[in-house]
Amino acid sequence: MPLQSINPATGRPIRSYPAPSAAATERALARGHGAFAAWRALPIARRARHLRALARELRRQSSALSALATAEMGKPIAQSRAEVAKCATVCEFYAAHGARLLADQHPEGSPKGSAVAFEPIGIVLAIMPWNFPFWQVFRAAAPALAAGNTFLLKHAPNVPGSARAIEALFAKAGVPAGVFQSLLVPNAAVPQLIADPRVRAVTLTGSTGAGRHVAALAGSAMKKGVFELGGSDASLILADADLDLAAETCAGSRLINSGQSCVCAKRFIVVASVRRAFEEKFSARLQARTVGDPRQEETQVGPLARADLRDNLHRQVLASVKAGATLVFGGHPLPGPGYFYAPTLLTGVKPGMPAYDEELFGPVAALIEVRDEAAAIATANDSPYGLGASVYSKNLKRARRVAAQIEAGAVFINDFVKSDPSLPFGGVKLSGHGRELGAYGIHEFVNIKTICGA
Repeated sequence: MPLQSINPATGRPIRSYPAPSAAATERALARGHGAFAAWRALPIARRARHLRALARELRRQSSALSALATAEMGKPIAQSRAEVAKCATVCEFYAAHGARLLADQHPEGSPKGSAVAFEPIGIVLAIMPWNFPFWQVFRAAAPALAAGNTFLLKHAPNVPGSARAIEALFAKAGVPAGVFQSLLVPNAAVPQLIADPRVRAVTLTGSTGAGRHVAALAGSAMKKGVFELGGSDASLILADADLDLAAETCAGSRLINSGQSCVCAKRFIVVASVRRAFEEKFSARLQARTVGDPRQEETQVGPLARADLRDNLHRQVLASVKAGATLVFGGHPLPGPGYFYAPTLLTGVKPGMPAYDEELFGPVAALIEVRDEAAAIATANDSPYGLGASVYSKNLKRARRVAAQIEAGAVFINDFVKSDPSLPFGGVKLSGHGRELGAYGIHEFVNIKTICGA
């Protein structure tokens, strides 16, 4: 069955892409397996040159790639350009630092003549989402390829054009055939790919449900996996917060990628003494964001990526209001073509409501009032997710003390959560396990080998 990309701003089809035959899938696996020996044998400096060439190609083709991301999943064009630029940055980071990160280590106190080596393992299967159709791929691919692995991409079914474009980028950059391949297969093909002995590891970014399923398959096959899953990130606004800074930053975080980001701030936990003042400032900034055609430079909020995503978000809002939440503004799909949803603020959010218990993947903010700092920490941790969080306070010592008590893979102070090539990225609890990026990311898909001998 072909994969079809649909423009979420109009609801109209863009293009259909045929799925590969079983024979074509087998050829791709054979190519990836065959390319591994030569790719791993390349000196890291040679692999780094390929990564730099990729970065140059990404920058050269930025306009076309950005337009494609905007067309296929509705991202505002300015954010699409930023995404493509970030992909170039992660390639450059591992080109510059890969040799150091992969160098043999000699742990202090270890026996004479011992070393720890980092060796590639083979094909890494990457199951990637639609919300950052370029960044999620490069975030996983750059460290895996720098380490000497080959890479097989199974992208989300609604962004097949982006998957094809990424594969073409690698070819244009001169990366040897078979090192990076994209397979436009349906989700039903994943179990067979994971079971294939030539696939040595799996990385997935997606929903917690998808992560559970794929992790079970990988575990059954005894294959390493890294899983970056959903999040319901909390922003804690303490009594001594700079409310103007907090309101502006929180609004930007909630609406980035039209609210469709695992590390968007989603739950805004505000100490009672400043709740009214924060709500007023926050509301004004949310409503000031420009919603519209994602191709236009002034647009800050575009459509949701699919009709079913918009419909599910609306169900969550209605159920939360029915359970007692207050709808301050928004709360409805926007009229006209496409899958637009109005920026929305819910207050009075409490346990038992979808806005409290579930991830809201769209432009809906849930404001939760708490008594004090201790209650803010407890509420932030009262979630099955643990991807990221933010703490707002003018007292840095206090903010760091609070950050240390938050159950999350990353906590940002007076800023929103974002990934950086030099820092590990990932979550705890139902937000997944394993880490991407930084030194930890490049060591996820290697054989950490102990070698001893005087």
